[in-house]
Amino acid sequence: FYLGKYEVTQAQYEAVMTGNGNGLSATPSQYSGNPNSPVEKVSWDDVQIFLSRLNASEQAAGRLPSGWSYVLPTESQWEYACRAGTTTAYSWGATIASSNANYNNTIGQTTDVGQYAANPWGFFDMHGNVWEWTADWYGNYPTGNPVIDPTGSASGSYRVLRGGSWHNDGPSLRSSKRAPGTPSSRSNSIGFRVGFQQQ
Repeated sequence: FYLGKYEVTQAQYEAVMTGNGNGLSATPSQYSGNPNSPVEKVSWDDVQIFLSRLNASEQAAGRLPSGWSYVLPTESQWEYACRAGTTTAYSWGATIASSNANYNNTIGQTTDVGQYAANPWGFFDMHGNVWEWTADWYGNYPTGNPVIDPTGSASGSYRVLRGGSWHNDGPSLRSSKRAPGTPSSRSNSIGFRVGFQQQ
């Protein structure tokens, strides 16, 4: 699978969602007017509409390879990319400081994507800035050794959020941290990152 190196920005979200027939704002962010900051205040349900429009647009433009589509990453894909081969609490090591990520309400809102160092595989802001929606239902975390590319629960009431946000404390940004989110909920601390894979 492929994964966006940045969280989806306000400018990217607006480009896809302008003119949508679902009554959704193309500029939903509380911290609006920052085209390179991550879009927030988007629900999991909103993201599904975004992905549908993005896939349709790219297919119409002839840029979408047959059998491929833009998706939300699964929880396991997200953690795999976040860890980037590491086994420590964070992709950079065992401890966290304000120079590593936007967290702990230090800045008081989101920052432009890519302001902090990338992880070893080149992904930015996997820790902090905004929580990121994943495809999976929130359920029991898979156990066993090894667990290879597990899928989430078949059903549930919540979707899995990963990565922590600008107002969370350090432990909430750990590579292994998961949180439940109601699919319809919108928050100024929740955004998303796009995956790309064969279906």
